[in-house]
Amino acid sequence: MKTILILLTAILITALSGCEQRSVNTNSGSNSASAATKKIGVTLLTREHQFYKDLEAGLKEEATKRGYELIVQSGDMDLAKQQSQIENFIVQKVAAIVVCPADTKGIAPAIEKANAANIPVFTADISASGGKVVSHIASDNVQGGKIAAEYIAGLLKDGGEVGIIGQPEVQSTIDREKGFKEEMAKHASIKVVATLNGGGVRDRATKAADDMLQGNPNLKAIFAINDDSALGALASAETRGVKDLIIVGYDATPEAVTKIQSGSMLKADVAQDPKLIGSKTIETIAKHLGGESVQAVVAIPVKVVDK
Repeated sequence: MKTILILLTAILITALSGCEQRSVNTNSGSNSASAATKKIGVTLLTREHQFYKDLEAGLKEEATKRGYELIVQSGDMDLAKQQSQIENFIVQKVAAIVVCPADTKGIAPAIEKANAANIPVFTADISASGGKVVSHIASDNVQGGKIAAEYIAGLLKDGGEVGIIGQPEVQSTIDREKGFKEEMAKHASIKVVATLNGGGVRDRATKAADDMLQGNPNLKAIFAINDDSALGALASAETRGVKDLIIVGYDATPEAVTKIQSGSMLKADVAQDPKLIGSKTIETIAKHLGGESVQAVVAIPVKVVDK
């Protein structure tokens, strides 16, 4: 009997030891999986605009689905700050970098540093004009400018003078202006008489609109490359007592939509889908990291929304 008890005890100790070893191995595997989670660095143009808040939401939603860890930072429209953020992403050895550049040309050297570190770079909303970018995911901004021009032309049946409040520092707004001018060139009775830089922010756009309206008393319409610019133009027109100006903006932010619905001089907006831009960006990164080929440009459709 004593011999049997000793034998059973030995078997039990061996079994418990095996269970403990398997538990250790399981935990080790879990730690390895956690360590393998891909990190993606993101430098947004800003977190102040609703557009970029929605774009960030789209990035995060899709990243969560795919098990990616996002490191999201705001560039605050500051090129030097974005350059520093990209350098930090390189030090952290992220799996990919997403950039919404504050300066289309100026961001190139930072992208080249990421290229040298073999980290794939993707641009969202705003493109870069230097360095190697795997894919650019954005609204079809040339088309957006064209449909804004079509809308204004449809309202200006007798023709007239129009102006543009632009932002020549970034490619996306350059493309909007380009599309607008190309379409307006088809309407002989309408003339683009002024193009001023509003910097994409309301206070500068208000000042640009003040100058535009003062220098062009017969102005019939303004195309603004984003909603801060459109709302700045609206504030300028209202302050100056203008009643019949047509303003078309870009983005369809909640504040702008409210003004459109109220029957103000802001008549319409070109609506983007920033959440879709964000989710498509992560989807494109996932394909690339998985070894699939991806498009150099992923164009997201836009549309005009009015009252």
